[in-house]
Amino acid sequence: MLYSLAIHLYALIIELIAPFHKKARQMRLGQWRTNRILRQKIDPNARYIWFHAASLGEFEQGRPMMERLRKEHPEYRVLLTFFSPSGYEVRKNYEGADVICYLPFDTRWRVRKFLNLAHPAMAVFIKYEFWGNYLQELRKRGIPTYIISAIFRRDQFFFQWFGASSRKMLHCFTRLFVQDERSVELLKEYGITNVTLAGDTRFDRVLAVRAQARELPTVERFAHDGSRRRVLVAGSSWPADESRLIPYFNRHPELKLIIAPHEIHREHLEAIETLLHRPAVRLSEAADKDLSRYDCLIVDSFGLLSSIYRYGQIAYIGGGFGVGIHNTLEAAVYGIPVLFGPNFKKFKEAKDLIAAGGAFSVEDEAALAQRLDTLLADDNARQQAGQAAGDLVRLSAGATDIALREIFPTSGSPA
Repeated sequence: MLYSLAIHLYALIIELIAPFHKKARQMRLGQWRTNRILRQKIDPNARYIWFHAASLGEFEQGRPMMERLRKEHPEYRVLLTFFSPSGYEVRKNYEGADVICYLPFDTRWRVRKFLNLAHPAMAVFIKYEFWGNYLQELRKRGIPTYIISAIFRRDQFFFQWFGASSRKMLHCFTRLFVQDERSVELLKEYGITNVTLAGDTRFDRVLAVRAQARELPTVERFAHDGSRRRVLVAGSSWPADESRLIPYFNRHPELKLIIAPHEIHREHLEAIETLLHRPAVRLSEAADKDLSRYDCLIVDSFGLLSSIYRYGQIAYIGGGFGVGIHNTLEAAVYGIPVLFGPNFKKFKEAKDLIAAGGAFSVEDEAALAQRLDTLLADDNARQQAGQAAGDLVRLSAGATDIALREIFPTSGSPA
C-alpha cells in the first residue's frame, strides 16, 4: 500500500513539473505514447522477450544478452523499455530491438494495461530495476522473470529493519543472476536461493565494443605525432575532475591530453579552454589542422569515447569527485592503467581493478600528481598496471553465457 502510494505521488510530481523540466516532460510524453506504440508495433502472434533498463548504462549491460538472443533464438522478438529519458532518447532507434518504448509508472492499472498489450513470454530486468507491481503481476501471470548483473549490499533497503515488504519483490524472480559471491550469501540469509553467480555482463559488452572499435584518423594523428609523448585520455570528465587534472597537464610538456567531457555544452567547453595553458583544439575543428602544433584535443561530440581510449597510454575516468565514477571498463579493456577520484565504493568493477593492480584511486590533486609521475616515469610499472587491467576484463567475461545456458537449457525453451 505504501509502495503504491509512493509511486502515485512520484507520478504526480513528474506531472506537475513537466512543463518546466525537460527530462520530466520527455518522460511524461514518452509514457503517454507507450500504449500507442505497443498497439501499433506488437505482433499478437509473436513471442516477445521484454528487457527493461533504467537508463543508458543498464542498457549497455543488457545489450550482450539482447544481441545473443536475436542471433541464437530468432523465434523470439525483443521488446525494450527505458525509464529514463537519458536512455530512451539515445537508444530509441536501436536496431537490436523490435519495439522500444518508455515503461509506464508502476501503478497497478498501468501495469496491467502494459502487460495486456505487450504480452511478453519472458521478462529480463537489468541490475537495479525492482518494480513491485510489475514483478507481482508477472508472477501472477506465470511469466518467467529474471534479473541480470544484479548486485546486492547489506545497506540496501531490502535488508533494513523496514525492508520486509520490499524483499517480497525478490521472491518474484524466477532466477537472479548476480555479480558476486557476497550477493549470493546475502540473499541466502533471507531465504532467497534461486540465485546464480554469473558475473557482470558489462565485461562481455566492453570486449565486444573493443572488437568493433571505430578507426578515428584525426584522433590517431593527434596521438601518434612522432613526438613519443605519452597520451592521457580523460573520459567523462566533470569540472571537479578538470580542476585537478588540467593544472598537472599544464606543468608537464611530456604529456599530451585527450579530454572528452561528460557534458559538451558551450559553457563547459569554454571553461576547459580557460583552464588550459597549452595549445588545444576541438575535435570538430581538427580535421584539416597540423595536429603536431597542439598538446590537447577536446572531444566535443558524443559516442566516440569507447573507441578513443585505444589511443592512450593512461586513462582518467571522471565522476569520482562527484556523484560517482563513470565506466572504467571501457578504458581497462584496452590494457591501460585507469585512474579516478575517491567516490568509487559502490562500483564493484572499480574495486576489483584496484585489487588487481590495474586501477588507482586518487584522493586529491597531490595524489593524482604523484600517481601520474610514477606512471609516466616508469614504463614497466605503467605496462604492468595496464596488463593487469586488461587481464581482469578478459578473465571476468562470460556472464551472458552463464545466464543464457540457464534460461535456455538444451531443450531450447525457457527454464
